[in-house]
Amino acid sequence: MKKIIGTAGTILVLLVPVGVDAQEAEVTANAGWVSQYYYRGILQKTSSASAGLDVGVGALYLGTWAADVGDGSEVDLYGGFGVELDQLSLSAGGTAYLYTHEFDDTYIEANLGAGYGPISVDFAIGSYRTDPEDQSYWFLGLTAEGGGWYGTFGSFGDEFDGSYGEAGYGFSAADLDFSISAILSDESLSGHHNAAGDATEEVTLVFGVSKTFGLN
Repeated sequence: MKKIIGTAGTILVLLVPVGVDAQEAEVTANAGWVSQYYYRGILQKTSSASAGLDVGVGALYLGTWAADVGDGSEVDLYGGFGVELDQLSLSAGGTAYLYTHEFDDTYIEANLGAGYGPISVDFAIGSYRTDPEDQSYWFLGLTAEGGGWYGTFGSFGDEFDGSYGEAGYGFSAADLDFSISAILSDESLSGHHNAAGDATEEVTLVFGVSKTFGLN
C-alpha cells in the first residue's frame, strides 16, 4: 500500500498547476483504521487500515486514498473544484475507484455536491467497468450534521439498487480523531440472508480512529 500511495501522491503533486507558488498549495496526509470498512452501506472488509494524500490549491483539490480490502487494495483517485459562499458550499469533480488483484472491477464517477449550513447533498453518476458489459448507476446521499453528530441516508439507482442509513458521532482526543457509527443496510446491500435464504437487512456498529498530518 505504501508503494501505491507514494506513486499516486507523486502524480498528484505533479498535477498541481506549474505556475502556482508552492506556498499556496496545502498538502495533507491521513492514516486510519476502522473495525469494519463500509462504503455507501456495503461491507468491504472487517478491520481495515487506510492512508491518503490530499493537495488543495485555491478552489482546486486533488487526492488519493487507499484501503486494505483483504484480497488486494482499493485505490481511489479524485479531483475537482469546491467553493464556499457564506453557508453555501458547491463542488464538482470526479473519482476513480481502482482495485488490485481480484477484489473488484473499476468504478468511474462524476461527482456533484452542495451544502447549506448543516445539510449537504452528494450526487454521483457512475460507470462500473466489468465483463461482459459496463453498468451505469447513480448515487444520491443526504447528510445532516452538528455538534459532532451526523446522519446520512443514501440510495442507488439505474442498474444498481439499494439504500442505507447511517448515524454516528465523531470527536478528537490526544491528537487523534475517533468515530462510532451505526449502519443499517437494506436487503440489497447487506449481503446477509436468513435461514430460508432470503436477503435481509443488517445493522452494524463501526468504530474508527484516524489522524491527519499537515505536510507544508
